[in-house]
Amino acid sequence: MWRRPKRFIAFLLVAELIAVAWLVVAFVNASAPSGLDWLRFAILTVGATAHIQLTRRQEERRRNAGGRVLIDLTAVWVVPAAIILPVPLTILVVGLVRVQRWFVARRPAHNFVYSTVAHMLAATLAHQVYVELGPHDWGSLDIAGSLVEFGWMLVAGLIYEGVQILYIGSVIALAAPEKASARTVLGSPADNVLEAITIGLGAVTAILLVIMPPTVAIMAVVTVVFNRLAEIEQLQADVRTDPKTQVANMRGWTESAERALTRATKAADPLAILMIDLDHFKWINDTFGHPAGDDVLRNLAQLLDEVTRPSDVVGRFGGEEFLVLLPDTDQAAATVAGERIRSAVAGLRIRTTNKRGDQTLVSDRTASIGVAVFPDHGDTLPTLMQAADAAVYEAKEGGRNQVRIARAPQDAAPSREVKHIAH
Repeated sequence: MWRRPKRFIAFLLVAELIAVAWLVVAFVNASAPSGLDWLRFAILTVGATAHIQLTRRQEERRRNAGGRVLIDLTAVWVVPAAIILPVPLTILVVGLVRVQRWFVARRPAHNFVYSTVAHMLAATLAHQVYVELGPHDWGSLDIAGSLVEFGWMLVAGLIYEGVQILYIGSVIALAAPEKASARTVLGSPADNVLEAITIGLGAVTAILLVIMPPTVAIMAVVTVVFNRLAEIEQLQADVRTDPKTQVANMRGWTESAERALTRATKAADPLAILMIDLDHFKWINDTFGHPAGDDVLRNLAQLLDEVTRPSDVVGRFGGEEFLVLLPDTDQAAATVAGERIRSAVAGLRIRTTNKRGDQTLVSDRTASIGVAVFPDHGDTLPTLMQAADAAVYEAKEGGRNQVRIARAPQDAAPSREVKHIAH
């Protein structure tokens, strides 16, 4: 821990002190649990334990496969505790859940303690807000009242999620500022959808716990099945994702591109492919080391995600080469997109480390980009990729740092240069 950046250490310690102070105040001011509270606590604890122990191997595989698991589905048990139980028992539920997760997470102790405190803070804050929005007499609710109550539960769930994002996301960003991105800090869209579903299941568990406690056993079965489905979904995503850059690998990109090309063929719509080759990438590895080269590739992939449309598909072709699929894009629009990417690459400033491990900055990089458009330059994915690749080589031979449009199959003349700014 003490080798981390000073800002990280300072934030972690201050955030933990604030959270612990809040937990102490909340614990002292809480009412004593009743017998019914202890019964509900026991039901939630048994359900959570069954869930964790029955999915332990699955959870280990998920973490080993992805290396970035943010959601472990235990909110199914923590959310109902936050809504139903008093603060002391809510804290105890989180503690028992987290202790069992320790044997699966295998993370540094300070990280695990910090995230545990963050979970406790999130749960108790959600509880306090929900209580303040009361009273909550579920037995006398009509349809309108149930809608209002659903809204309050939604608010509690959002607070639970928001506090975790604030606490855990901030410390992730501070741990490695040079690698921080919206995806690493906030999680992927799939992570957030999974968390939303898990919180929703937690609300259902709370309702069952109050209305018909024995049926909470059903949720233990549901969480085991859901955990398995989450593992399968993650493995499917991993098989189509480049582990170094987190964009599509060639398998994932090709599958998406083939589907898009089929749609374009049937609808007679244009489609474009950009091939991006980072200039003088070997010089980066030789000068700063391969870890710096990896940081450059990650930053380039993130940049491509940021400057393309949601409908575009970014993929890593191999080495320092990337592909971008542009549906419904003609030659003029593809050229503009290529030039936008070229300009953005030239503005990249990447904080990384050199061969001695010292902080350094990689900047003034350039890229050579080839553009191929369906159906002008080919009517199959291999021919379009070959045309874009040939255009990249002509861009490099022409001085690099430029966008070139592929030549038509029947055209023997060199590719037309769109823009050339050589250094």
